[in-house]
Amino acid sequence: MRVALFALGGTISVAGGTPRLTGEQITAQVPGLDGLGAHIDVQDVRAVPSSGLTFTDVLDVVAAASRAVAEGAAGAVVTQGTDTLEETAFLADLVWPHAEPLVLTGAMRNTSLAGADGPANVLAAVRVAIAPEARGLGALVAFNDQVHAARRVRKTHSTSTATFRSPDTGPLGHVVEDRVRILTVPPRHEPLPYRPDPQRLAANRVAVYTAVLDDDGTLVDDLARGRQGLVVAGFGVGHVAGALAPRLGALADRIPVVLTSRTGGGSVLRDTYRSPGSETDLLSRGLIDGGMLDPWKARVLLRLLLAGGAGRDVIAAAFAVRG
Repeated sequence: MRVALFALGGTISVAGGTPRLTGEQITAQVPGLDGLGAHIDVQDVRAVPSSGLTFTDVLDVVAAASRAVAEGAAGAVVTQGTDTLEETAFLADLVWPHAEPLVLTGAMRNTSLAGADGPANVLAAVRVAIAPEARGLGALVAFNDQVHAARRVRKTHSTSTATFRSPDTGPLGHVVEDRVRILTVPPRHEPLPYRPDPQRLAANRVAVYTAVLDDDGTLVDDLARGRQGLVVAGFGVGHVAGALAPRLGALADRIPVVLTSRTGGGSVLRDTYRSPGSETDLLSRGLIDGGMLDPWKARVLLRLLLAGGAGRDVIAAAFAVRG
């Protein structure tokens, strides 16, 4: 049995003042890894913090993992920094075409600190990658002995080793001793049928506007200038100040504008509140219902759709399915 492991940068590759750890050095520090009965093929990829990753970087890693699976790997693991892991995992999930798991993980404490969590997370990720129970679940995040769906997971704390949580659903399962226990199996959507080239990605940018108290709205126009899409992180169930509604409606006539909630959990509504700036008002002005996707994941989906040439109707249908 073979597992392909792709090592990026991030805390998991940091060892005090020493140079970045390679993938081989990371796996060499994992107790019990050689007892899983799996050969780990390690590839070092982009040695950058996750804040420095691009869509193209992530899609290149996914393509390499896909080739490894096509050549017989039981699954693939990606180690990276945690800052953008919730976004990279969702991007990977949108295009991952295999039943074999693609498992992302990292660390919150580097190896020079007491209680470094990288080795345990790598061990758990490899266990998940080879577990029959994890097949067909798409891209997953294995962290703190929990297994999360890429679509739902969020980084919720700046320093805690239990930072990754899925507020709306909880984890899909747990790693308990040597067993992967999957307790919930979510519906699996068909992967998007294209992988945009770097030029199309570069030509399709999406901004995120966050609603805040007593905002005069000028930032909305500034953010949208030169962008091909906009995600609105609204108050509560999808609200903004009433004075902003006409501006957002005018933008929605030009570019796709997706409505989400800034709260970190739950869905935007569609037809409950009716005041100016409410979800009903904004949707009637042409904004697209982002459903239960948080703003950051909505941005990932919208940009990938735009780069793939999708028009407004296709974009709205994709959010109806994946939101």
